[in-house]
Amino acid sequence: MTAAAARVGRFYTSARRHPWVLGKVADWKIPLGPYTPAQIAVAVAGGFLLVKTIGWWSWMGPVPIIAWVLAIWAVRRPKIRGRAPMQAALGWVLLGWQPRGGRIGGRAARDRAPRALFGSFTIEVAPTPDPAVKATPSRAARLCAPLTPLPGPAAAPTMPVAPVSGVRQLLAVAHQGGAR
Repeated sequence: MTAAAARVGRFYTSARRHPWVLGKVADWKIPLGPYTPAQIAVAVAGGFLLVKTIGWWSWMGPVPIIAWVLAIWAVRRPKIRGRAPMQAALGWVLLGWQPRGGRIGGRAARDRAPRALFGSFTIEVAPTPDPAVKATPSRAARLCAPLTPLPGPAAAPTMPVAPVSGVRQLLAVAHQGGAR
């Protein structure tokens, strides 16, 4: 282990040590509190829903009320990818509010309006050579032309060069029909 990897420094602000809660002033707390904003939201929304639908669930007795209290308790310290639910919800709202193309310099990035590109080209007929003028090959064409053998005694046949690598030898044997 290196000396640089062994050193770890952490700094926690008071906001990280003490989460944002409602119902705590100095040493005094609300009974069964303090409550997080998520707990207050679940309590208010759930209480409103229970009062408005009492005709539907009254035959179940205290079960819905116990479920409501357990839901309030369950959201006391929830995390959504390490974030509190209110901040996560705000992040989703802001994400939906962003322009589709993003922002550049604080302003919405927009694609430029499409516009037509105009261009033209001309096809001309190649001039035909005059049959009266005999074409002489250019110097480059003369240099690239294959050499014709000079008349004289026939040259001795050359021996084929054996393949150098093992792969080439195997290919040569295969071409001669010696491989199966």
